[in-house]
Amino acid sequence: MRLYLAMPSVVVALLLAALGVAAITRGWVLPMNRRHVHRVRLYGWGQLVAAFGLCWQVVFGLVISGINIRQWGTLTGSGLLVTGLIVMMVSYRPAGN
Repeated sequence: MRLYLAMPSVVVALLLAALGVAAITRGWVLPMNRRHVHRVRLYGWGQLVAAFGLCWQVVFGLVISGINIRQWGTLTGSGLLVTGLIVMMVSYRPAGN
């Protein structure tokens, strides 16, 4: 296991998950995103899904040694990460007047 890749990825995933929990429970979003986010809870769920996808990629990419399971696990983690980003994008305000 490559610890120099796993540790920063896990820290980023935990930070993203903490921000997602804060958005779901308290309705709190980072100050730079407050104007743009329209549905805060949906944004928080998107952050949680993205954090789970990142953790899934770390586990299957760096910890699991079986090549067949490793490929499908990282592909699933990438799908979860993209799904989380799409859910976060849906929660933004529509452009226009």
